[in-house]
Amino acid sequence: MRSVPCKGLDKPWSVITFGCWQIAPSGGWGDYCTPEDADASVKTALDGGITAFDTAEGYGDGESERRLGQALGSRKNDVLIISKIWPDADLTVAAYQERLEGTLRALARDFVDVYLVHWAGSYFNTPDKSKKLVDIMTALRDSGKAKTVGLSNFETEDLSRLDGDLSQFVVNQIPYNLLEREYEDEPLRMCQSADVRYMVYSPSARGLLGGRLKADTPTRKEYEVYQEPLFTHSKEVLKTVQQIAGEINQPPINVAVAWVLSRKNILTAVVGSRKPEQIKQYCRAGDLTLSPEHLSRLTAASDTFHTHKS
Repeated sequence: MRSVPCKGLDKPWSVITFGCWQIAPSGGWGDYCTPEDADASVKTALDGGITAFDTAEGYGDGESERRLGQALGSRKNDVLIISKIWPDADLTVAAYQERLEGTLRALARDFVDVYLVHWAGSYFNTPDKSKKLVDIMTALRDSGKAKTVGLSNFETEDLSRLDGDLSQFVVNQIPYNLLEREYEDEPLRMCQSADVRYMVYSPSARGLLGGRLKADTPTRKEYEVYQEPLFTHSKEVLKTVQQIAGEINQPPINVAVAWVLSRKNILTAVVGSRKPEQIKQYCRAGDLTLSPEHLSRLTAASDTFHTHKS
């Protein structure tokens, strides 16, 4: 699988990152993954060439971190581990250190490679709070407990409040796919200017672009592209994805992910699953390069879809 460098890290980052939300019980994906399933999923991702694993203290109340650490075992220092703090902690170094130490205990590791702030929300809605966040996160990085620090779901206003300190961060983890392109334009310009790469989650639109048309989990039911009137229009984009998938003998999800990886400022795409066979399939997307003609058809279908979004 292809890998890319990331500033501040001494190990390459695979262009596919394994997302670990689904390997633990959660309100979003349900209680379907057993510890044995989680172990098999992580090991399959490793065997498929994935060298980066994305988790969070909020995934299953730390269970995702624990299962990931157990599954990686002696290989846990050979890969990149990305975790996230939920931003309800007191805005102090001590409070953030305590949360990070909990993550490290769960992972059975001395450090994380990248430590993200999970959401901005209303937690950092003033320049003063944003400055405190920068000071806290850089203190964690300087402690060595987090090799680098990053952001997750920081939108234009959140990024602007960081001002010249945005360059302290290495990634902004964002939702991005053929049906969801809100982080283009101004947030893209700001992140590129500060050398902050995009770490994309939901590159298949929560499975819809892989052919999962049934809203069978809370995460799908709440997603606007599974709801009318957008659902009907989203199926037109899926049709283009499936046509190209048939032409190149690839699963549709790989076509959707490969399109994402071709876009500006993308470092990696986060794809999760609790099914080893699915993981084996999408690992192939890490070596898939679509032709200019295929990319053009996908982008045109996406552009048409976005004319229907408010």
